[in-house]
Amino acid sequence: MTETIVITGASDGVGAAAARQLAGDGHRLVLVGRSPEKTRAVAESVGAEHHLADFTRLDDVRSLAEALRRDCGRIDVLAHNAGGVFSGPSATPDGFEKTFQVNHLAPFLLTRRLQDRLLDSRARVVATSSIGARVFSRLDLDDIQTWERFTANRAYGNAKLANILFVRELHDRFHAEGLSAVAFHPGFVATNFASDTSSWFRLAYRSALRRMFSTPEEGGRRLARLITGTPGRTWSSGEYCGSDLQIARTAVAGHDPEVARRHWELSEQLLAG
Repeated sequence: MTETIVITGASDGVGAAAARQLAGDGHRLVLVGRSPEKTRAVAESVGAEHHLADFTRLDDVRSLAEALRRDCGRIDVLAHNAGGVFSGPSATPDGFEKTFQVNHLAPFLLTRRLQDRLLDSRARVVATSSIGARVFSRLDLDDIQTWERFTANRAYGNAKLANILFVRELHDRFHAEGLSAVAFHPGFVATNFASDTSSWFRLAYRSALRRMFSTPEEGGRRLARLITGTPGRTWSSGEYCGSDLQIARTAVAGHDPEVARRHWELSEQLLAG
């Protein structure tokens, strides 16, 4: 069966590599990116459709959801791959902390706006998270956006933990209705990651260490394997996988169902405010 696969963060890096690997399989690819030129170029190279959205602007996310609802009769896979680490704390035009919004709140909103379509299609949601959730996160639900005691690494770790908590709660709330979700670490991939921050990530990604990183093609292959995989057979819904795509440990809070529930509720309250 031809499936409709939506990939965000698809103008470069892991997302673009996954799109190239999925091209030609007979699926309908819908790519989402921020850069008009880069997103269009990738889409044209793989014969995909494309949409533009800047996740620092939630109105872009709302418009994207409406466009996908209009243009896609069904959505079989929603792959959340957009994200990054940023200096800060920095407020978006919506008033939210940038790292939190781009990595978590924007994909959360997009999923919620498409929820009925995803349920109708018994869809799979794949979220690109990071081992950074385990290494750097220090989650405080009273400061969910990490405005206080901000460092680029801590904010990124908390945001990547948010991806994992989102997947766990999405599974708990909707798996019985046919929706499946998984988060994963794509590996340390040699991309333009961290170029917008003063974090030591930026130095590592520009140093000799870069030679030890995975290629975007390897990271894209991991994403593509989850996109085309079968929940319950090739991956387990509600779980977080390491770069070997096996269930992995993350921060202690990432395994706590009560934290996942509260994080979801707080995210909804922020969007409703």
